[in-house]
Amino acid sequence: MLVPLLARPITAQVGDGSYQRPLFTWRDAVLAGGFAFGTLAIRPLDKSAALSLQRPTSQQHKLLRTASSIVRTIAEPGSVIIGTSMYAVGRVSHSDRLAELGLRGTEALFVGAGFADVLKYSFGRARPFVDTASPNPNDWQLLRGLHRGDAYRSFPSGHTVAAFAAAAAVSAETSRWWPQTTYFAIGPVLYAGAVAVGASRMYENRHWASDVIMGAAIGTFAGTKVVRYHRTHPTNQLDRWLLRASLSPADPSHVSFMVLPAGITRR
Repeated sequence: MLVPLLARPITAQVGDGSYQRPLFTWRDAVLAGGFAFGTLAIRPLDKSAALSLQRPTSQQHKLLRTASSIVRTIAEPGSVIIGTSMYAVGRVSHSDRLAELGLRGTEALFVGAGFADVLKYSFGRARPFVDTASPNPNDWQLLRGLHRGDAYRSFPSGHTVAAFAAAAAVSAETSRWWPQTTYFAIGPVLYAGAVAVGASRMYENRHWASDVIMGAAIGTFAGTKVVRYHRTHPTNQLDRWLLRASLSPADPSHVSFMVLPAGITRR
């Protein structure tokens, strides 16, 4: 049932006036404030949460370790592989919705990762495993992430960014096709998976709780803003090339092709 729905043309969705909203709204400010408050509120609990998850009773639980490894891999590199594969399959099979879904998810991943990396290198926060005897969530040093390596790039959680970016982009994109299904099935499942990714990063002693909340914030904004930008700019250059471009024979006598963006034809 899902495949035929994804196969519907994308052109019917372009230019829908109901989506002509500003890229940022007051609701975004409220959401950002909520994430900022959550990050600050949980910071005093960073150390106790880390120590609790590293107890032998938790770490020796085989099911938890296996589940943590699986969801971590799905987030990175799984999310990129899934997104690009959906895009490629959609283009080859002429399933416009599938191609768009893959492209939006992949875009959100790169936007979120770019912003997160700037923060990682700038804040230089030590990961919990740097000092296992006495984890120090207050070990920050400006720009240390640039020259001291991955152990000092804790804030924010990149895996959590990826998971929430994919969840937000897919949920926002499918909400205009199947709003009821998205709100009651697709969205909850994707966001639950994203939460599991964040929990796995804490369980594996790679991130503090506040890293995870900030990662969720960045990923959520990356996913929703990428989708909203494309809805309000339906003729943008990226979509013209990657969603509506067509392959046209460059020379009928040879096996070679040229890519033509939407609105351009060969003379």
